[in-house]
Amino acid sequence: MEATYQRYILNFKRPSGTSRGIMTTKETWFIIINHKEKTGIGECGILRGLSIDDRPDYESKLNWVCKNIDLGLDELIDALVEFPSIQFGLEMAFKSLESNTPFQLFPSWFTSGEDNIAINGLVWMGDEAFMRTQIKDKIKAGFTCIKLKIGAIDFQTELNILKTIRKEFSISDIELRVDANGAFKPSEALEQLKRLSEYQLHSIEQPIQPNQFEDMARLCDQTPLPIALDEELIGVFSVTKKKELLQTINPQYIILKPSLIGGFKGSDKWISLAKEYDIGWWITSALESNVGLNAIAQWTYTLKNNKPQGLGTGSLFTNNFDSPLLVKNGTLHYNINTNWNFKL
Repeated sequence: MEATYQRYILNFKRPSGTSRGIMTTKETWFIIINHKEKTGIGECGILRGLSIDDRPDYESKLNWVCKNIDLGLDELIDALVEFPSIQFGLEMAFKSLESNTPFQLFPSWFTSGEDNIAINGLVWMGDEAFMRTQIKDKIKAGFTCIKLKIGAIDFQTELNILKTIRKEFSISDIELRVDANGAFKPSEALEQLKRLSEYQLHSIEQPIQPNQFEDMARLCDQTPLPIALDEELIGVFSVTKKKELLQTINPQYIILKPSLIGGFKGSDKWISLAKEYDIGWWITSALESNVGLNAIAQWTYTLKNNKPQGLGTGSLFTNNFDSPLLVKNGTLHYNINTNWNFKL
């Protein structure tokens, strides 16, 4: 068995804003395994400045993995606890190697084109006019769940945008989610959540920065608006620590990004605990290319979670790989008449 890795830079079609800043490019890495005339492809979707494995030794760890690929998936995964994105890339690559084709990892009604996955439409931060244009485009495209990035522009302006949406679309027409990416101050967050709740939102992701357990627990206890933990899950490796976090904070939801929390295996651990503690959950991509998005989508379908998932990111880049993934009427489809074009 032989393995290689390669870096790839995805270019955004237009700058995309969150409360952490503006993104114009997205770095990713591919692991390619060759064995007995078969090829397995996996994507290590790192997010610089957010991933716990954003470390100076990242590439050297990829090099070590490729040199030691014969150790097998289980032993490699155990050695890569602090590198969740590489764990995910390896899971994907080995699954790809075992499959009939490199990109059909979890055969289902989804991959046969007979079913789809409900997804949310993502509205990036920007000035008021830009955000309003995005919202109109998402509604016109058939989305019934829209997620807005908030926390970077004036809060009252964001409230006005939500108010405008609710004037035209009721809660039964459009489900609204917001994502603050930790932008709120703990001392102000509860009041902001109260004001946001006036617009019948489904939930807010990560209102304050992670690792403020007492403040987040207080918010989850007192909030009028369901809170979903996102960044809070990054870097929590052991089952004991996962349990401690969920028991302490007791959130209404958790959001699972396989590239950031240890792939399928790492996500499954969180899902099991969420079910045990009666916490809701859904899956979100982390700006992977269509290769990683494809793996996440196929796996997500097998979980049978009927909430809209965060998987509509495939069209963000100018140099993404052509794939069967197709967004139509607010759902993600697998178009069996479209071929892959994976060229690095």
